[in-house]
Amino acid sequence: MPTTMAAPATATGTSRPTRRHGGFVAAIALAVAATLAACGSSSSDHDPSGPPAPPNQAAFAWVHPAPVPPGWLTKHLPSGRATLAYPPGWRLTRTDPGTVTATLRRNGKIAGYLNITPQQGDETLADWASFRPAHNVEEGDHNLVPLASATGLGFRDGKGSCVKDAYSTETDHDYTEIACVVQAPAATTVIVGATTPGLWDRLSSTLERAITSFDPSA
Repeated sequence: MPTTMAAPATATGTSRPTRRHGGFVAAIALAVAATLAACGSSSSDHDPSGPPAPPNQAAFAWVHPAPVPPGWLTKHLPSGRATLAYPPGWRLTRTDPGTVTATLRRNGKIAGYLNITPQQGDETLADWASFRPAHNVEEGDHNLVPLASATGLGFRDGKGSCVKDAYSTETDHDYTEIACVVQAPAATTVIVGATTPGLWDRLSSTLERAITSFDPSA
């Protein structure tokens, strides 16, 4: 894992975690965060196109409504319309207004990343398999490999579509992510969980638990 890590793509918002280790490093981190922020944003004129994630419902067999695990913490969106659950040891990270992000840091590096953001573009449950990978590429990610997608997935008080893909950021840091768009009666929200390929086996189950316990209507 490199000494300096860029953050993974967020939901449909522009949130990125930042590192704060003194004034100069903090300034650099904030600049990197601003540069990479667009990787997770979406706009109403985005045209979903490009390589879609192949359909594979079995890859998301773990997605089912679940309660927040004992000992986990929760944080509502400022709108109050969705809640992120994150495990002990993870810390809330200040990001864009209207979003919630939690990160896990190990040895000063970002090891895990969770973000929820209200829908800000024209993405739908039906086109998510194309929208998410194409959007990541549009915003500067490269070496993108769409791995799997599924629709009609059950969440707490909502239905969703999920994509798993892998990519390199503009600063050539590699990530594997699970990104889901979840439609609830009151609002549509995107939740993203990501980590580096080297930590995937260790952290993927944590990302999955955060996604299954996500409450899109709280």
